[in-house]
Amino acid sequence: MTARATAPYGSWPSPISAADVARARLRLGFPTIHGDRVWWQETRPEKGGRTTIVRSGTDLLPAPWDARTRVHEYGGRSYLPLPDGDLVFANYSDQRLYRLAEGRTPLPLTPEPAEPSGLRYADFTLSPDGQHIWCVQESHASGAVRRAIVAIPLSGAATQDPRAIRELVSGADFYAFPTPSPDGGHLAWVQWSHPRMPWDGTELRVAAFEATGALERPRTVKGGLNESALAPTWLDETSLYVVSDWPGWWNLYEIGLRVESPQALYPAEEEFAGPLWNLGGRPYAVLEDGRIAVLHGQGDQRLGLYDPETAELTDFDLPYTDWKLQLSADGTTIVGIAGAPDIPWSVVAVNADSGEAKVLRAELDAPPDPAYLPLPRAQELEGPFGRAVHAFVYPPTNPTAQAPDGELPPYIVFVHGGPTDHATSVLDLEIAYFTSRGLGVVDVNYGGSTGYGRSYRERLRRQWGVVDVEDTVAAAQALVDGGIADPDRLAVRGASAGGWTTLCTITQSTLFKAGTSYFGIADPQSWLKETHDFESTYLYGLIGPVPGFERTYEERSPLARASGTACPVLLLQGRNDPIVSPPQSERFVDAVAAKDIPYAYLAFDGESHGFRRADTVIASLEAELAFYGQTLGFDPKNVPAIELTVGRRPVQQPPEPAPSEPAPSEPAG
Repeated sequence: MTARATAPYGSWPSPISAADVARARLRLGFPTIHGDRVWWQETRPEKGGRTTIVRSGTDLLPAPWDARTRVHEYGGRSYLPLPDGDLVFANYSDQRLYRLAEGRTPLPLTPEPAEPSGLRYADFTLSPDGQHIWCVQESHASGAVRRAIVAIPLSGAATQDPRAIRELVSGADFYAFPTPSPDGGHLAWVQWSHPRMPWDGTELRVAAFEATGALERPRTVKGGLNESALAPTWLDETSLYVVSDWPGWWNLYEIGLRVESPQALYPAEEEFAGPLWNLGGRPYAVLEDGRIAVLHGQGDQRLGLYDPETAELTDFDLPYTDWKLQLSADGTTIVGIAGAPDIPWSVVAVNADSGEAKVLRAELDAPPDPAYLPLPRAQELEGPFGRAVHAFVYPPTNPTAQAPDGELPPYIVFVHGGPTDHATSVLDLEIAYFTSRGLGVVDVNYGGSTGYGRSYRERLRRQWGVVDVEDTVAAAQALVDGGIADPDRLAVRGASAGGWTTLCTITQSTLFKAGTSYFGIADPQSWLKETHDFESTYLYGLIGPVPGFERTYEERSPLARASGTACPVLLLQGRNDPIVSPPQSERFVDAVAAKDIPYAYLAFDGESHGFRRADTVIASLEAELAFYGQTLGFDPKNVPAIELTVGRRPVQQPPEPAPSEPAPSEPAG
């Protein structure tokens, strides 16, 4: 066995480069199975973040077509396979729907909007007669946002006469899951309106079709102001399945249209669904024989098979620790996207009878040597007032290096976005990029995170900027108190809502020596005015309604507290971000510059909310590592230096990425 080299934490040589992380940002999503064919979406960072559709390994969409819908700005499933083998997809540049026959040029199905991206479409299903696409339509005409469920003819007639698009349902602010009954006599859907978010309260509505094709007698059969109902699926013409969280956990129910009381299929203190950020995914799928493939658990999700005849739920014996809430099934085959701490997110096909699984595509073709991958330790850390805080702890991990005796490692607290989202245990090469160099990571599922029941996620109600900050600080302090982390070398970082928590934390606490905000919210009042419609009243539940809570917004604002920023800060921002616009970062930069607090600000052209391009991922990650080297006192290897600014200067240009680091010649265990 080769002896390990001794080097300070943070300076260990690593075979995991920022370019490797960028390649691992290949995003797989929304698998669909029909017969023996499986489709999925694939977002490719090395192709400028373009999303294509793949069928059983074959790329169906040539460049420059980009299958990405902007409904709610977060999008979702952007395609629908048709029975004849054609494909319908939403094209990113103009947001029109197109029909693609293999080997041919896509043909438009929707009219060209009067304004760029003025009409958008998502959550597609085929009408019972096979002649229309039923979906959510989002209109941005003259700045006003309106949504409806519409029927779009597959003939392409709407390109000649927009009136060929027939409106089926309207009146609410938001729609999801348009779902026709088996014989086409009814339509089920989910709707909600401002100021609720879909995890706050939604309504499952059902209506019958008249002979004219219009819907009559729409009524709510599940959900309400404080109940989130999601993902309806028809069992037959008079009953359907739905997920609801009315008892405090998203569980699966059967509802009869002629029966008053919904029946819980498997009541448990587990989640069988998650927050509806993206449209078009379903957390369960009904097999041909009536059994139901379900995802369930606390935090991470397991794949199980529920038998309605016996009311038994049996989990598959598979190596995956978590699944995305996107299942599809046909016959006895289930497809989904799964991963584990040593397995990247992968499109997986599972035989429901044998339990055998086959990987169809992985986000990372050649993962690093497992010896460099940290194994997360799931922990319940103690937060303020004795409340539990869920987290994954990743220790520094490198088989070829060790730290000098007595040295404690720096630790970075990762804060996820949302904030109604959660961290998972699945392999994240971004975490390994740091841990393989000798920095520990703690990924915090602070109060407000999903996966642990409604009461846990509602800890953040009107407490955003308080509970998330307290739990972030508590997670770091627990590692210090346990003798795991160096108290003088702690950093905190997050993106979007995680960037908000990062900025709140470094302006309220002196515990951290560095803070990194990826497109984080700096001033909540101005963000309410600047952001997109989907989240335009989100903060009413997280902080309070406006007018009425202006004082609270001011008290919570990192921008208002910027003069008290306790450490240097790195801000990274996409110039084309419609969700958290550049002025959010720029105002914070101006505020810390006025107080001579060291900072660096990198803005990237062509990037939106969440960096999608390989060169951006590389530049931002190397800048972040260099930033920690300066602020936490170590010498990172083979990354460009970053200049911290004191006082106001022009925005820095992202540095050129460094060459990939060579792997050690003889990795040792």
